[in-house]
Amino acid sequence: MLGRVKELIAEVEEFKAKKVVHIEEFRIKFLGKKGIMNDLFREFKNVEPALKKEFGQLLNELKAKTQEKIDSAKEDLESSDDAKSVFGDLTRPAEPLDLGSRHPISIVRNRIVEIFNRIGFVVSEGPEIEDDWHNFTALNLPEYHPARDMQDTFFVQTNPDELLRTHTSSVQVRYMEDHKPPIRTISPGRVFRNEAISARAHCIFHQVEGLYIDENVSFADLKQTLMYFSKELFGKSKIRLRPSYFPFTEPSAEVDIYWGLETETDYRITKGTGWLEIGGCGMVDPNVLKNANIDAEKYSGFAFGFGVERIAMLLYQIGDIRHFFENDVRFLEQFKADLK
Repeated sequence: MLGRVKELIAEVEEFKAKKVVHIEEFRIKFLGKKGIMNDLFREFKNVEPALKKEFGQLLNELKAKTQEKIDSAKEDLESSDDAKSVFGDLTRPAEPLDLGSRHPISIVRNRIVEIFNRIGFVVSEGPEIEDDWHNFTALNLPEYHPARDMQDTFFVQTNPDELLRTHTSSVQVRYMEDHKPPIRTISPGRVFRNEAISARAHCIFHQVEGLYIDENVSFADLKQTLMYFSKELFGKSKIRLRPSYFPFTEPSAEVDIYWGLETETDYRITKGTGWLEIGGCGMVDPNVLKNANIDAEKYSGFAFGFGVERIAMLLYQIGDIRHFFENDVRFLEQFKADLK
């Protein structure tokens, strides 16, 4: 029995630890409730009387050396950690990064682009500071045309011919100037109008406008395209087209989808009709084609446009358009689940 205790003392003296967990395992092994020391103390009663004094001294020595080894091992590891702290402990796992979220405008824009990409529409982009020709004149809005008043415009003070674009139709004009039919493009982007900011309107908003030009394009093609879009984005294929007026399309129409009257919210957002306006459309006016050097006798086409904020407010049931521009983290964090 004495020999066993001496072997344990030697084991304690040789113990070395590389991690805190090793020290804790060592402590439990020797000093835990079910550890070696308790077992040896229970064996003390079975030791011969002549050896009890020596056995007791060895037990005390083993216990003292074990505690000293634990304390010294801890100090060694702590001093080692202090040395590492100059550059940090590179073996530690990195702290988890708080993932951000896409803005709801980006989410909806990407979904719209993806839907039209499936049927061959390519994305085209243009400048936000536009000239009068591309924003107005080429779109059948010559100078002093009364329809210019439909869009209250921000003009650049140093150059009256430059302005902040009021629609992404200007991008379509640029695309028609640089490409020959057939043309199939969508133009997402930010636009600006001098309007009072409220829960339903803002001076900055986003549009996605589409353009298709080819031979023998008809209004029926436009209707089928809009039905496809409504089905893919909203899950609703019932639409209606109401006569309207846009200077760059003839005939022109407003696009409504049948939202339904299943809930109280449906009644509120559709004003009890079940129908909801989502955008405008029409057949491209021949004058617009001529201004872009496209043969209006050979080619025809249609155009459409949607407000991204309006669609986002419908999809996510957002009651105030100003939320999109205030950068409130509490609002934006709600869209972490949708990272498309």
